[in-house]
Amino acid sequence: MLQIRPTCENCNKALPFDAEDAHICTFECTFCSECVEKLKQVCPNCGGGFEKRPIRPAHLLEKYPVSTEIVHKPVDLKKQLDNLKN
Repeated sequence: MLQIRPTCENCNKALPFDAEDAHICTFECTFCSECVEKLKQVCPNCGGGFEKRPIRPAHLLEKYPVSTEIVHKPVDLKKQLDNLKN
């Protein structure tokens, strides 16, 4: 089951369970659409791609709560983009 993390790892923007602009990689690293574009669609943690995060139906939140763990690791965008060029 997906954790549905509450914020973007890079900019810390709130991404509630029903956020339309939340994206995840295969390891559930979570980023907002704006940061995904800045990262050229490549996860800075694993090098994988991003997909739109599914929305957990509100009626299942009590039984399957979303994560409250905030992972905030701002990305050095210059270094990340340089790494993509190599």
